[in-house]
Amino acid sequence: MTQHDRALLFHRLHDPAAGSILVLPNAWDAMSARVVEDAGARAVATTSAGVSWSLGRPDGQGLRRDEMLDAVRRIASVVRVPVTADVEGGYGAGTPEDVAATARGAIDAGAVGVNVEDATGRGEGPVLHSIEHQAARIAAARAAADAAGVPLFVNARVDVYLFKVGAEETRFDETVRRARAYVAAGADGVFVPGVSDAPTIGRLAGAVGAPLNVLAGPGAPTIAELRTLGVARVSVGPWLARSALAHVRRAAAELLGAGTYESLRSDVTSAEVNALFPRAE
Repeated sequence: MTQHDRALLFHRLHDPAAGSILVLPNAWDAMSARVVEDAGARAVATTSAGVSWSLGRPDGQGLRRDEMLDAVRRIASVVRVPVTADVEGGYGAGTPEDVAATARGAIDAGAVGVNVEDATGRGEGPVLHSIEHQAARIAAARAAADAAGVPLFVNARVDVYLFKVGAEETRFDETVRRARAYVAAGADGVFVPGVSDAPTIGRLAGAVGAPLNVLAGPGAPTIAELRTLGVARVSVGPWLARSALAHVRRAAAELLGAGTYESLRSDVTSAEVNALFPRAE
């Protein structure tokens, strides 16, 4: 399957007419991506948090573009399913040109989708880019993908709820206003992390004007419930990476404390893991 074909498939996986919901257990390296694919994932999404932590950085736009794209390239090289990349704010100075360069880089790395968030990632100044600036950034990603000949799925992340921007009663309307502007600028989907109550999710699904992606985890509605609410795509962001790290911490504490090995018991053998990867030529 060519990259173009994988991109078209990835678009179809968001189609509500297909009667299913796209579930993305986010990966952070080649091993986690292959395990996720082997478990039955129809596509693989990266987690910027997991990638950042694996490279010794805090999450929150702390990586360079080349560091993130190297991770995307390694992931895309070992899976057959479509890969969508969390490219945070697009890197660089956050200009439309920076986002375009990141979109081109993601395509070159083998991805067929990107998340682009509207948070500035700056410690000072506004939490979110202006709608006009973010729309220009989305349009730049769209134009770069079109020029490359790959129908990149541009998922516009709206961070109003995640960062609790504005008064609570204004957040729904502001999220919808931003989402519609980003879709008009060329976004294929809208990602709204930070919202987990079913009534709000259902209203968003009907109002944003594109397939809705939500961030799920403990305390969120189940996948079946989200499907009923009209959600097209569910991702878990850093939850899978955090779960893996929690197990490593427990096992290390047992080994260094009690000196026993119960936490090291595993139903995955080395032979099974080796079989996930082809031998180098």
